[in-house]
Amino acid sequence: MTKVCLLQNALKDLTNTFLGPTDTQSLRSRMRDYARVGQRLFMQRVVIFGSGIALAAYYYDTTTALIFYAAIWLSELFDLRVFFLIRRPQIWNEKAIKSHLRYIYLGTVVSASVISLFCISVALQQGQVSHFMPLFLLFSASVFAAINNNQFLPVLALRLSIYMAAILFIPIYDLIVSGAPLRSELWLQFFTVLFVLSFVIECARSFLVGYVTNLRHVRQIEKEHEKSKAAYKAKTEFISTISHELRTPLTSIKGSLQLLESGVAGDLPEKAAPLLTIANRNSARLSELIEGILTFQESEAGRLTYDFQDLELKSLTTGVVDRMTSYAEGLGVQIEQPTGDQEYWVNADPERLEQVVTNILSNAVKFSHKDGSVRLRLEHVDGIVRLSISDDGIGIPADKSELIFEQFSQIDSSDERSYEGSGLGMSVSSAIIAGHGGKIDFTSEEGVGTTFFFELPAVARPDLEAADNSSKPPDADFAVASAS
Repeated sequence: MTKVCLLQNALKDLTNTFLGPTDTQSLRSRMRDYARVGQRLFMQRVVIFGSGIALAAYYYDTTTALIFYAAIWLSELFDLRVFFLIRRPQIWNEKAIKSHLRYIYLGTVVSASVISLFCISVALQQGQVSHFMPLFLLFSASVFAAINNNQFLPVLALRLSIYMAAILFIPIYDLIVSGAPLRSELWLQFFTVLFVLSFVIECARSFLVGYVTNLRHVRQIEKEHEKSKAAYKAKTEFISTISHELRTPLTSIKGSLQLLESGVAGDLPEKAAPLLTIANRNSARLSELIEGILTFQESEAGRLTYDFQDLELKSLTTGVVDRMTSYAEGLGVQIEQPTGDQEYWVNADPERLEQVVTNILSNAVKFSHKDGSVRLRLEHVDGIVRLSISDDGIGIPADKSELIFEQFSQIDSSDERSYEGSGLGMSVSSAIIAGHGGKIDFTSEEGVGTTFFFELPAVARPDLEAADNSSKPPDADFAVASAS
């Protein structure tokens, strides 16, 4: 019983080696490869066989050459039709596969037979001489098939069998007709043909095994890719579900802590106030982390939505600075806002853009030294609005710069790091700015400071645009049309 199983496994391995996988998806891939290669090499076949036909027409019988030329074109047009049917969108089932295979076999028999008969006809016209031209064409066709028609062993074997039958027929026919002795060069030609045929067979075997091996590797990669996609989907759904489930009770906890801290529930014991402050601060931090994860998941899944509207960027940054001031003062950092009356209009989602400014500004404050400053700067540069946020903090090491916009990355990822954070802020900010069609980047020098900036296309101030439109003569369009 064990020997039978081993024999079955050996036969299965041998079949897979030469026939390749036989499941529907593999057969579909192999058929499409066969059709794609056939379409790509169409012009090469036409040029090669057309050249052979032209030489035969010039040196031998023109009528015969033209007849075979027409037959070759008919077989090529049939093959092109088969290739088109295989590559068009369709439902791949057993019936469709069998139908395409029948057409492939039929096309193989017709095209190989036409080429073989043409070469035999040329050899017969030449008489009992060295048949270099017809044999060379047949050898070329055999090698061409071995290299490019290795998707199906039966199809390749069928085509090569027809070519080899024609190759053997030419010298054998000469030997039979002439009755040449063994020392005749006709026998040398026959032995040379056998030698070249062995080369063709080895060439076909080598390319066939290589193709099947590559196909098996591709199928394995595709399976691993499907597993990765399933794992990624499960991970995304898990994180999204957990984040939403955490947000609901956390909102209730935050609200309760804020009420307690405000004194609505009565005066708190003196020792409880600092603990309540710590709990409140950490619940806010946890809430920000959950919101960041949700935003990141939406961005990664391509579900991040935007509510675009024209807004003035300096007003938005002022609001963010106002909310960040107490946090900065607690760290001994001063925030310097843009001055002047110039306005900076962009088309953006105010909530998303506020999230970006908050992320950059909070990082600048967090990584600044005590008694340092953070400076905001707005400017127009070639039709864009640029917001720069600079600090005099620790800076970013050159070997860490590539990690800044990566998800869950930290400049210092050790357990003893001095700065809190999830490592999601800049990754989310990068995705948001990209969704606005803008650019975000930074410059930094370790120990000196960092400048983060983002750029968005500038737009006209809405009331000025409306005024420009209202000042336009009512019949201006009509007048322009009439003048033209």
